[in-house]
Amino acid sequence: MFRNQPKVARESLVQGFALVCLLLLGGFAIAGPSGVIAWNESQRLLELREAQLERLSGEREQLRNRVDLLDPDHADRDLAGQLLRSHLNVARPDEMVMLLD
Repeated sequence: MFRNQPKVARESLVQGFALVCLLLLGGFAIAGPSGVIAWNESQRLLELREAQLERLSGEREQLRNRVDLLDPDHADRDLAGQLLRSHLNVARPDEMVMLLD
């Protein structure tokens, strides 16, 4: 009867260790860095990044259109005139400049 006791104690120790390992794995699956709780935060960040990507894509298209309009071979006269007036303070003789507060 006493001969089996160390074997039973060793099996109980192994089973207890296995239980602790399973509980740790379960805890990481729920609250770990890639667990269920962090998954909601990851989804929120993904939606935020997709919205930012959409906005930046729109800005990129606007810049691409502006570059196409300012191509030296066939520049858009209206845009070139607008840029000259705004950056160099150039005006034609028949234009009047009005300063507003």
